[in-house]
Amino acid sequence: MKARIFVTLKGGVLDPQGKAIHHALNGLGFDGVNDVRAGKLIELDLADDTNDADIDAMCQKLLANTVIENYRIEKVG
Repeated sequence: MKARIFVTLKGGVLDPQGKAIHHALNGLGFDGVNDVRAGKLIELDLADDTNDADIDAMCQKLLANTVIENYRIEKVG
């Protein structure tokens, strides 16, 4: 089984990477971009019997900093 973990910064947290991307897009002439928030995607190849609670625990303990980040789990296949 594969799982995708999408990790994004919480709303009130400063996003310097997003600001840099926004600035670069403006420099390339893409003026219609109002804001950019950057995140990360983590793909896990898991044993078929891995349960949802274990995946959630992985996110809470290592994959996301839950103080400043949100995460979303998507199972694939």
